[in-house]
Amino acid sequence: MQQFEGIKILVVDDEPNILQFLEFGLQNEGFDVRTALDGLSAMNMAKQFDPHVAVLDVMMPGMDGFEVCRMLKKSKNISVIMLTAKEEVEDRVKGLETGADDYMIKPFSFEELLARIHARLRNQFPNLLDEVIIGAFRIDDRKMEIQYDRSVLELSPTEYKLLKYLIVNHNQVLSKEMILDKVWGYDFGGEKNIVEVYIRSLREKLNDQEHQLIRTIRGAGYRVDL
Repeated sequence: MQQFEGIKILVVDDEPNILQFLEFGLQNEGFDVRTALDGLSAMNMAKQFDPHVAVLDVMMPGMDGFEVCRMLKKSKNISVIMLTAKEEVEDRVKGLETGADDYMIKPFSFEELLARIHARLRNQFPNLLDEVIIGAFRIDDRKMEIQYDRSVLELSPTEYKLLKYLIVNHNQVLSKEMILDKVWGYDFGGEKNIVEVYIRSLREKLNDQEHQLIRTIRGAGYRVDL
């Protein structure tokens, strides 16, 4: 999935194993990720990288997470999620008072962290989630618009839903049943060949006469290759 492509996250932790785990997981979700092992490196990285979100450990040698948070919030439009092994209420209060937007206690689940990152983006950078760039496609939900190679495609509402579903799930084979369920709804009572009709229309609008973009996987369904 690349729904978070173009969204930048800085992860700061002095434990290499945690750093590697978070870097791999977040990159796998499509985020652009940079990492730092200490506060000073984090500040230098933030100047170059200009992240949208910082996932920041509290207990670090030298400059601790509280100070890094304070400096980041002073100089940048950034959302900060603090990570700490400390459970004391005072530490959580201190983190929030230094400008942190959220606070998680170790150990934590990656799924919960991902949900909190998504919540922070929705709150502070909603435009990043309304517009998604995947390969040569730009999907803008606000305008119900899809661009391909910087040209706006003239799409009906159903064509928009279908093409978006194919793009977001690119490199995966999607059966006609899956497409009908997601695009037309589970209670659709029409003929399955409606999918073929709409795929043909999309191929014409994408100038995909050779079916190199929207591929037919015989006996299985369709796949967009990006």
